[in-house]
Formats: sequence, structure tokens, C-alpha cells
Amino acid sequence: METLAASGVQLTELSTHLQGQLVAVHPAYDAAFDGFAPDSVRGNPVARQSWAVEQLLFAAKASANLGVKAHATFSGALAWPYIYPWPQRPPGLIETAFEELAKRWRPILDAFDAAGVDLCFELHPGEDLHDGVTFDRFLESVDGHKRCNILFDPSHFVLQQLDYLTFLDIYHSRVKMLHVKDAEFRPTGRQGVYGGYQPWVQRAGRFRSLGDGQVDFHSIFSELAQYGFDGWAVLEWECCLKSSEQGAREGAPFIKRHIIEIAERAFDDFAKSGADEEANRRMLGLAARKESKHAG
Repeated sequence: METLAASGVQLTELSTHLQGQLVAVHPAYDAAFDGFAPDSVRGNPVARQSWAVEQLLFAAKASANLGVKAHATFSGALAWPYIYPWPQRPPGLIETAFEELAKRWRPILDAFDAAGVDLCFELHPGEDLHDGVTFDRFLESVDGHKRCNILFDPSHFVLQQLDYLTFLDIYHSRVKMLHVKDAEFRPTGRQGVYGGYQPWVQRAGRFRSLGDGQVDFHSIFSELAQYGFDGWAVLEWECCLKSSEQGAREGAPFIKRHIIEIAERAFDDFAKSGADEEANRRMLGLAARKESKHAG
């Protein structure tokens, strides 16, 4: 940390997105996700999961050692192949999936609690935790664990057409991390949310550089200020059109312009007259009524 400070750099967060993904992998994705793991555990789902859990436990200690108070990750997924109810899901399938997911994550959450670090799930497609409903289900399964929190990234909500401002109204107490990433959703007569297996450039929903998409960052930063969010505003760039260099040059000042300096006092403090119970009663007409009663 001294080395970073000497260079004018401050560590904002650690991330275990890939390791978190491997905590829970449906067999349909075994081959695709094997590349996230070291050679020694590839082709062995049980060993791969154990490795992933171990990495999360290490990350809890590392975060504490580095003075980082929140950690970013993915939940992984057991139920994602069944997100659309066709063929019909048998009764209890989703409940069993979330029970198992909670069983795998509970020891990890406890480790982060012992380290004094919030574990923040990025609600993301491909994960069992991808919206408010699934987060609620998981939170209930881990008994409302205080370290079970959210990394808020509005771009993912644009692509699934979720009201991200109302989301903040509901979940602000659990939002401990923020990724500032833009996106746009422009459905056509040929494709919508599912995207038709198109590449990113041709999808109706796609990520954009900051300021080029549809996310209402003015309202987001206002809500975060209203609810007292004190974490970092982290620039995340995943644009299918603009270069990363241009995105970085434009993104940092974009965020700086949106950060709100919290007011130290109310704008109308000048009109305060101080607390006076008798004056309040007179303004409400209660003092006069009391006097009239005594007079009678």
C-alpha cells in the first residue's frame, strides 16, 4: 500500500468474478468455464469448485490486509439454463438450486464477515443472481447475511429492461459498490432482449462508452447521494464501437462531472427560527383554543 501511495494510486477494490463463477457451474457450461481455472483442476468440476472456494477465502483475507472494505464477485449459476420456463420447470427445481447455492456461499460469506469485508455480487446475466428477485431469494436463503451485498451496474439492467432507479430505492442499503458503465437498448422488428445470437455490434442491447448510451447517470448519482453511498465510482468500459483509450479519456472526466458534493446544510437554513413549542402551538391555533377553554 505504501508503494501505491507513493505513486499517487489508491486501491479501490479486489475482484473474484471468474472464481465466483466457478463456485457454481451447471454441467452444460463445464467446458466453457474450464478456461477460467488453472490446468490442474480442469476437467474435474469438484476440484475446480474447491479451488474457486479457496480463492474466495484468500480474497477475504487479502481484502482485509489491503484495507479494502468491499469485494466484487459473481454468484455462479446452477439454474440459469432454466431461466425461461420452457420446457416447464418441475416443482422445486429453482428452490433446490438456490438452497445449494446458499450452501456453497454461506462459508464464504462468513469468511468475509470475519475479515470485516462486504461481499458484493454483481447482478449479471449468466448468474443465478441477476436481478432483484433472484437477489431476494438468495438473501433469504442465507438468512439475510449482513455481508451479502450488491455491486450496482446499471448497464446490465438496461439490457434486461429493469428500472434501475427504482432498484436503488429498494436495495440502496445493500449497494456497497458501483460500476459506472453505459448501455443502450434499441429493439427492432427483428430482435429484442434475447438478441438473436447476434454479435455485440448488432445486438439490440449493447454496452457503450460513458455518455454514448441511455443510462441516466444524473439521476443515479443523485439517488446515491441521497442514500449516503460512500463507495468508489469505478469506470468500467465494454463498448463494442469506441476504443478503450478514448473511453478512458472521456470516462474519467464524465464521472468527475457527475459526482455530487454533499451539502453541509439545508439550502433554507437561513429561515430557521429555532424550536419554540409555544410558538408552534400559536401557529397551529392551539394556544388560543386552550385559552378560550379556560376562559369559559
